[in-house]
Amino acid sequence: MRAEPLLPTAPALKHTYELGLIGNCAFLALIGTDTAVRWLCWPRFDSSFVFGSLLDTRKGGEYSVRPANGTVLGSRQYYLENTNVLCTEVETADGCYRVTDFAPRFAQYDRYYKPLMFIRKLEPLTGAPRVHVSCDPVGEYGRKTLSRRRSSNHIAYLGLEEEIRLTTNIPLTYVLEGEDFALNEPKYLVLTYGAPLEAPLESTAERFLGSTVDYWRTWVKSMSIGDFHQDQVIRSALALKMHQYEDTGAIIAATTTSLPEAPGSTRNWDYRYCWMRDTYYILTAFNNIGHFEEMDRYFHYIANISTKIKDKYQPLYGISGSSELTEQELDLEGYLGNQPVRIGNDAYTHVQNDVYGQVLVALLPLYVDRRFVNPERTNSETLIYEALNLIQATMDIPDAGLWEFRHLAQYHCYTYLFHWAGSHAARKVARALGNAEMEALATKLNEEAARRIEQCYNPELGAYTNAIGSPHLDASTLQLILMGYLDSSSERARTHLAALEKELKTPEGLFYRYRHADDFGTPETTFLICSFWYVEALAVVGRTDDAIREFEKLTAYTNHLGLLSEDVDAKTGSQWGNFPQAYSHVGLMNAAYRIAKKLDRPNFV
Repeated sequence: MRAEPLLPTAPALKHTYELGLIGNCAFLALIGTDTAVRWLCWPRFDSSFVFGSLLDTRKGGEYSVRPANGTVLGSRQYYLENTNVLCTEVETADGCYRVTDFAPRFAQYDRYYKPLMFIRKLEPLTGAPRVHVSCDPVGEYGRKTLSRRRSSNHIAYLGLEEEIRLTTNIPLTYVLEGEDFALNEPKYLVLTYGAPLEAPLESTAERFLGSTVDYWRTWVKSMSIGDFHQDQVIRSALALKMHQYEDTGAIIAATTTSLPEAPGSTRNWDYRYCWMRDTYYILTAFNNIGHFEEMDRYFHYIANISTKIKDKYQPLYGISGSSELTEQELDLEGYLGNQPVRIGNDAYTHVQNDVYGQVLVALLPLYVDRRFVNPERTNSETLIYEALNLIQATMDIPDAGLWEFRHLAQYHCYTYLFHWAGSHAARKVARALGNAEMEALATKLNEEAARRIEQCYNPELGAYTNAIGSPHLDASTLQLILMGYLDSSSERARTHLAALEKELKTPEGLFYRYRHADDFGTPETTFLICSFWYVEALAVVGRTDDAIREFEKLTAYTNHLGLLSEDVDAKTGSQWGNFPQAYSHVGLMNAAYRIAKKLDRPNFV
């Protein structure tokens, strides 16, 4: 019998998040290319979803504008230029229609108006499309079904702490009974939590739309950026801005929870919190684009936490500064069936000692940047002393490290790097305050941290390993170059970077965090911010052409709107992990800034 020829293996499909993000620094929502709201948490970033089909198609509720016959011939999704106003155009056999989605944000009465209000504008573009509008919010992560009450011009959804209200000029009967209708003129849907819309519908929605567009475009105009991949830097900055919970100043890691780092990996975490480890990088990003207001708010969030902590800092806190983030697993399908679905994050219980240096580096501008006035530097000596004392107390204590290993404690190079950087920052503060005693303590700790970093150096590899006595390389040690511990022109910086390239870089230019096994096995996907750290390091050591080439490779891993995930599968280019990942956008912004400075183009401001 003749054997059948082997069929060629089909290439793995590329997975991307076909979702657009809207927000106003009070809430965030993710909207699919079919107009369905896949994710919306109210009243806070870390609240239960009211629409969450991203994690459960049965329990997640629905809010969509679909063709009457259910058949979509094509769709196109885009942002109005230099805004966070999202447009989705849907083509059907009957015609084409557009849904414009936005969260109002603009200046009013010397403050920013940022209500828990989600506005959708429906308008026909061609033909005579018939559409079907569904609005079915849920509570308590899908465990609670809300009751509905019809009023004169709105539908109230009851059962949560406050009322959700849908105000619309679409006949309520069509929405309540699921009837389709001809879309032959603009229609408006205004969904609110708590305070309802009590103003004319059409004119108010149009006024809010115009004011929101103006706000975002003015915000973009005030950015100080070069012309290197300017469009992507703008989109990343707009995405990062939306992740700041303006009420407290906290910046969350990502919009979502429990999107897997790789399919079937069970690495499904809740990222709707503020990680102290990323403070330095976020503030650097805002400083690089010249945005002082966001820095100011985030400083106050960090300073508020600093004043109430005495014994130790946690790796992460809630957006209100809450310290207890108990992890739970929910009875939900999970994204594409990936379980578990988690809320809360037990990483708050971990020992992660780099946070003290992170806080000192973050707070440094409060004491040396003259844009901050004296009242913002109150209690300064106490704050600095407490952080320095915590560095001193933890110098000989192993920790979970940057990547938050759950069952492994080591003396991590990255932790000692931030002991070094934090004490260096404290020394500057001490000089600004004229405090010789503080300066002496900071100098002593700085020298001790440097001694520990050197214990991580492996002469056979010509590189620094991830921890004292460890043979493993780790992308976090790229920060030895970026933070200035290693002289960028030195042979040691060159060989260290070369060793990391050899061990952690993929042919596609992506970077793994590490390649050794952890609590969940060997990592399957690359971590996008590490790839951008690599680009930064190339720029810092003078390999500018390499940095540009690798940066441009990374821009291929955005979705259709320029939004970045946490992780990327190097083999398929697939996006995985929570989305959008604020820190991936931070990485892009900082890498672009380093390259633009190296290019030193005349129009760089």
